[in-house]
Amino acid sequence: MFRPLISLAAMLLVSMPILAQAAPDGSSQAVPVLHVGTNLVIVDVVAQDKDGHPIHGLKREDFVLTENKDVQTIRNFDEHSSSDAPVAAPKIPPQPAGVFTDYTPVPPNGVLNVLLLDSLNTPTNDQAYVRLQLQDYVKKAVPGTRIAILGLSTRLFFLQGFTSDPMVLKDAVTHKLMQNPSSLLTDATGSNSDSTSMAADAVNAGMGPSQILGNLQGFDAEHEAFKTRLRMEYTLDAFDVLGHYLSAFPGRKNLVWFSGSFPLTIMPDLTLANPFAVMGGDMETEYRETLNLLTRAQIAVYPVDARGIMADPSLDAAKSGAGYSKKPQAFVADASAFSNNQTQSHQTMLAIASDTGGEAFFNTNDLATAVSKAINSGSNFYTLTYSPSHHSADGEYRNIKVELTKTAMSKGIKLSYRQGYFADDPTSRKSETASVTDSVPSENRAAATYSTAAMSRGAPMPSDILFRVRVLPASTSVEADLAPDNKPDPKSTFKGPYRRYDVDISAEPGGFEPVEEVNGKHTDKIEFTTFVFDNDGKLLNLMGKTVSLDLTKEQYENFKTSKVGFHLEVSAPARGDSFLRIGIHEVPANRFGVVEVPTSAVIKLPPPVYPRKK
Repeated sequence: MFRPLISLAAMLLVSMPILAQAAPDGSSQAVPVLHVGTNLVIVDVVAQDKDGHPIHGLKREDFVLTENKDVQTIRNFDEHSSSDAPVAAPKIPPQPAGVFTDYTPVPPNGVLNVLLLDSLNTPTNDQAYVRLQLQDYVKKAVPGTRIAILGLSTRLFFLQGFTSDPMVLKDAVTHKLMQNPSSLLTDATGSNSDSTSMAADAVNAGMGPSQILGNLQGFDAEHEAFKTRLRMEYTLDAFDVLGHYLSAFPGRKNLVWFSGSFPLTIMPDLTLANPFAVMGGDMETEYRETLNLLTRAQIAVYPVDARGIMADPSLDAAKSGAGYSKKPQAFVADASAFSNNQTQSHQTMLAIASDTGGEAFFNTNDLATAVSKAINSGSNFYTLTYSPSHHSADGEYRNIKVELTKTAMSKGIKLSYRQGYFADDPTSRKSETASVTDSVPSENRAAATYSTAAMSRGAPMPSDILFRVRVLPASTSVEADLAPDNKPDPKSTFKGPYRRYDVDISAEPGGFEPVEEVNGKHTDKIEFTTFVFDNDGKLLNLMGKTVSLDLTKEQYENFKTSKVGFHLEVSAPARGDSFLRIGIHEVPANRFGVVEVPTSAVIKLPPPVYPRKK
């Protein structure tokens, strides 16, 4: 039976027997996960012939791996093939009513595939085409292929969890991939219609001296650059969240990214008086952080241009004729802008594919085949690991080069792999972390963004910290007042009657990473939170408690082998649909475990039986 909080402030040592560890083999040990750091580097290498077919049968001695031109010793070598018999995902034993877990069962050595539908950067016409192409793909997907589907607007949404069931995938593609117009795209529909701008209106009206028109052009360009920068930040934030989420799963992940534009670089606009006004000054740093997360999570990115084969819109019959004949310079400018945009998009696609060991697909209308090629490529590979001869975590970029010996090279084999990594210490703590209940913004933007995303309705649910939670109505009656210490969102109209829920959390042993201090003690700060959202994703209410730990050596040894429990009581609307987003947050390391529970799944269950404080 679950029990309420037992002196957590004293030791956080609570035993809840109903909760067995959700390890794949049913034991109390979690599956070990290899992470990329300066002690062990993992490099997945895809070997293909000139026609793109996978090459199998290569041996460890066929590969030569160097880091910064220094030959490295390959410590571990494994070949992975899509022809291998699919390994079934472990099954979670049936749980009592009202019990949920953040553990996702996946095969311990299987390849995971993620389809990312990017509506933030893709016109709605192209989104519709991607949906049709994915419907075609799922009809002929290789049996046993494990796929999850996510969507991106201004943040990431979880549309379908990992499954190899073709009927589940078909249902998700058919009913969950709805077109979502982007508010940050100039041509949100993809109609190639002329966009309105102050400069264009002034030119068409024959107004103003050239200096004024130049200023208006600059204003328009900077406005567009601002929207592009927002799309860049939202896109990188989404990739950060994906990196955190997927890092909990072992093995390689193939991320197939469907997008109508790839705004991860901004070049100077030489048509402006200040060409550098449109550039983002800190995008390089943010991209580096994102790349580190993708590397550590063993994610290869396969960008797919959702627009297919593009024709220069300046050649459209509706735009040529009298308009361009009177202003031939406008035709040259439009054609040049189209060419530059295409070149920059494709360069970005190639760069992120190269940086992560994936492959870019553009200038093709057969997106279904592109998905098949991406998943097939990412399912046939060799895994090489090595311990760098230069161990310093100095933050410098280390170039990786993988070649074949002369014997293997004679076969004309093409290798694809990530080209390097930043030698940052993955265990280092940020100087500033973000609390999920703090109203003061964190100075660490990356930490704050991840904290917000982790507790947002419908977002991927991190499982850095494995836990289970029982959610039950506190009673069979409704209440006029909120549960104690609840904090309704002042921006919402959250009014009674309310229904109170008991939220009993139990984290598995060894799930936390306290910091060892110079005095030998171990310290940590852990947040237990429950956010209440309505059906539209609006925050209504939250309940959260923070516990600070200062453990002696003996207490720490006991802490490592004990479950950690906490009890919360939260109020949700008595009527209508609502969702409880329940999280454990280890603040110094910014690690999360999250479960989302619809109240409709528990509202009719009987209340728990245990004594309550008066």
